[in-house]
Amino acid sequence: MTSFLSVYIGCALIFLVFFNFILHRRRKNKLMTTADRLTEPGTGEASLHVSGEKHDSGSHASRRRIVQNSAKVDCAERPGNPALSAQGASGHHASIILVLILGAFVALLNQTLMNVALPKMMVDLNISTSTAQWITTGYMLVNGVLIPITAYLMETFTTRKLFISAMTLFSLGTLVCALSPDFIILMCGRVIQAIGAGIIMPLMTNVFLTIFPPEKRGGAMGLMGVAMIFAPAIGPTLSGYIVEHFTWRVLFWIVLPFGIVDVLFALTYLKNVGRRSFPKLDLPGVVLSTIGFGGILYAFSEAGNKGWEDSVVLVTLIVGVIALILFVWHELFMDTPLLNMRVFQYKIFTFTTIVNILVTMAMFAAMILLPIYLQNIRGFTPLQSGLLLLPGALLMGVMSPITGILFDRIGSRPLAVIGLAVTIITTWAFGHLSDTTTYGWIMFLYTGRMFGMSLLMMPIMTEGLNDLPRALNSHGTAMSNTMRQVAGSLGTAFLVTVMTNRTTLHIGDYANQVASSNHPFMQQLQNSSLVLSATDHVSAVQGQHTVLQLLEMKVQQLATIQGINDAFIVATMLTVIAWVLAFFIKRANSRQRAEISPTMTRK
Repeated sequence: MTSFLSVYIGCALIFLVFFNFILHRRRKNKLMTTADRLTEPGTGEASLHVSGEKHDSGSHASRRRIVQNSAKVDCAERPGNPALSAQGASGHHASIILVLILGAFVALLNQTLMNVALPKMMVDLNISTSTAQWITTGYMLVNGVLIPITAYLMETFTTRKLFISAMTLFSLGTLVCALSPDFIILMCGRVIQAIGAGIIMPLMTNVFLTIFPPEKRGGAMGLMGVAMIFAPAIGPTLSGYIVEHFTWRVLFWIVLPFGIVDVLFALTYLKNVGRRSFPKLDLPGVVLSTIGFGGILYAFSEAGNKGWEDSVVLVTLIVGVIALILFVWHELFMDTPLLNMRVFQYKIFTFTTIVNILVTMAMFAAMILLPIYLQNIRGFTPLQSGLLLLPGALLMGVMSPITGILFDRIGSRPLAVIGLAVTIITTWAFGHLSDTTTYGWIMFLYTGRMFGMSLLMMPIMTEGLNDLPRALNSHGTAMSNTMRQVAGSLGTAFLVTVMTNRTTLHIGDYANQVASSNHPFMQQLQNSSLVLSATDHVSAVQGQHTVLQLLEMKVQQLATIQGINDAFIVATMLTVIAWVLAFFIKRANSRQRAEISPTMTRK
């Protein structure tokens, strides 16, 4: 497993060094670097050479021509590539939104299809459980390591080139996975997929922040929420059906056409948005962030299976934390940081990030614990488990745009308070499951929980990003996605650990209770052994041994249910803390709205 981790980190570094090499070649073009350089408004020191013409910075008309020409140069990388002008931007919004949301939807859907398919993949590829886990863990690691670097990529490459490259890599990785004859080839395909997918979501968020002013971002981010939440929710249902009726390779063949179509859409309709600053690649920052985030994500993902006492988990966690501390210290003293930590100087962004971390950790309670309860304890098929989650997914997909519109009108605090209240109630109810809880009741609770989540996830994130000046949009987007990735891994490891430890404790409690001679279990044991002896012609000792095994399985089942309940109660506590903090969320300062423009940007 350590060799796999090294391969993933190495691929990410090679990818970045390759892009940096291209960057240095492009920076030799003096016309492009000059055209992309604008001074602060009002400083009176702006000059730009376009087609050999020199403009006088003291003239108002000349300044307007400078802005217009620089916008065209920045937004059009080559002749024939239309720029997104301020006057005509609204006409291109629909095509841009369609291309980006489709790409994000496909990438996120692919990420959630694998969990249900792992058992059949283990049999087909003849691999162990720990090895199969790397199909999802490795994808998450590469994705998580790459996200902090997306701020640099978005400030270096145009929207079209970056998105088309990312989507092409993702589609190529999907093809490799679909054709993979063994586990090694499959993992290579997953790494390529993760490199592309790790760029798509932060890029989409940054584009939305650029083309929409703060007062209209809620509706736009609500549409983005459809991809972020709807795709992971329907993934298990789709995967369950396919795995039951077809080979697991069909999962990749289904995703591949959507990726190819989205690349074609991007080539036709996607416009370049925003400006580029061509920052210098911070190689020490890349190394430290890769080791830091990679080590932490790896430790969290393995802790749920191996436990926190495992030496590999402890070493990777310690190394990751040390590297992350050094990374933060290094970035604070950089003129062009890889990931600008100064985004936390803005209180609303910091506050909403904390709330988002708590909510993300709590959200993973249902995503991780419910499949264990439904399939391992209650015996439902993967398809039945997926169908149970489908109504909540559909409701969330419908509510995301509505929530965005409400956010534009009333802000995030009322939505977050109401949404978290609903989430608290439903999560607490999930903490009282039993071996007789009905399928319909579980579906009702999950649907209600998804309704609560739909009211708060995107509004909270959007409110925080609205608090940032435009120059920090890419860094805020990268930071927000990085924190969500870490919170998801931490939430998974933490809640699985709670469930495991509490299950062990409950097994001991049930064993002590059963040991009592007048306990119903003991009476059932005695009666059942007598029945077996009379009907199956076995000895009383053999009959008692058989029934004892059945009762031990029952004890394990009940103890696991109680462990899951305890984990849900802990998740409820996290949502209560987030609910209290939600009362202190304020609307982002409107003084920054004048900075936002699709083309008239500052360097």
